[in-house]
Amino acid sequence: MDKALSRVQAFMKLEASAGLVLMGVALLAMLAANTGLAPLYDGVLGTNVRIGVGGFEISKPAFLWINDGLMAIFFFLVGLEIKREVLNGELSSFDKAILPIVAAIGGMAVPGLVFVFLNWGTPENLNGWAVPTATDIAFALGILALLGTRAPLALKVFLLAVAIIDDLGAIVIIAVFYTSELSTNALTLSMLGFALAVALNRLRVRSAAPYVLIGIFMWVCVLKSGVHATLAGVLIAMTIPMKAPYHEKTLLHRMEKGLHYWVAFLILPVFAFANAGVKLTGLTLADFTQPLTLGIIAGLFVGKQMGVMLFSFVAVKSGVAKLPEGVTWRHIYGVACLTGVGFTMSLFIGSLAFGADETMNAVRLGVISGSILSGILGFVVLRSAAPRTAPAAVAAE
Repeated sequence: MDKALSRVQAFMKLEASAGLVLMGVALLAMLAANTGLAPLYDGVLGTNVRIGVGGFEISKPAFLWINDGLMAIFFFLVGLEIKREVLNGELSSFDKAILPIVAAIGGMAVPGLVFVFLNWGTPENLNGWAVPTATDIAFALGILALLGTRAPLALKVFLLAVAIIDDLGAIVIIAVFYTSELSTNALTLSMLGFALAVALNRLRVRSAAPYVLIGIFMWVCVLKSGVHATLAGVLIAMTIPMKAPYHEKTLLHRMEKGLHYWVAFLILPVFAFANAGVKLTGLTLADFTQPLTLGIIAGLFVGKQMGVMLFSFVAVKSGVAKLPEGVTWRHIYGVACLTGVGFTMSLFIGSLAFGADETMNAVRLGVISGSILSGILGFVVLRSAAPRTAPAAVAAE
């Protein structure tokens, strides 16, 4: 138990630092997009990059290499976290998993409905319904970590579980709703790669190199299949061995630990810099009230907290789940607010829904505004939340 708690605490410390880095990078992106650096900023992201061998070639703007390539590594890490939590973590038993699962479902369903309600009259916007359903795990956990001991460890574990389930939901949404025309041949090849990786797992191959090579092959095949390439990262993560001889670290543990810093302090900041450049020139109040932007803001700031809070309340009051020890309803409401910090994942889904056209500026404005409001409210609520057990009572025991 102590080992599990120390792992959560170490993870929280990392995520708090990563959240601060993301904030700084987002500000730099907005600065670059709204000063004399704007032509350079747009030019670098629009630079075409080609990689080819013989007659085979992949040619994309730098912006898409970041969103399709670097983010595949991020989703690989997400896949490792999901596998670990399901097999040997907070999602490994019904009692532990039911409340965060129900909360996450509410946190995805209600924001989507809020967005659709506000954009029903503008059908061209409806493809963005999933933008406010996502939670940025680094930002949300980073804000919670800033509260220190004011936030019970059980609450941090609850938010971590909700965020991981939220990521799983985002993966399903991307696979089902943001897949273009399928290439059967490319998809078949990617599944053959997946089958080979499963075979390596069964043969107890614990070297990272074969899985990495197969993962790259699968990424190319999935990219060419029409399914979003980042899903290759999730698939290969599911095949990484989680067993090892006594006294040895598992391959999954080693890869997860090795990737965390690269993802937190390089991949996500690069993604944030490429996607957070909101152009503020000529911005008026009307820009915040247009259906697309308003739907995202309301989905993140109103829908997220409503969904998480309502579904959690029903689950607990019906006896299906129970509150974690030392956690109050004010704590749950504070976490519900923090799940509205969408940022990285919301921007990513927005780029899938609308591409890199001018609509993305409205998406960025909505995501950043909704995330800021949610983060501030969540911090204020949790800052004011009194612990369930008063210090005097603890001393008396």
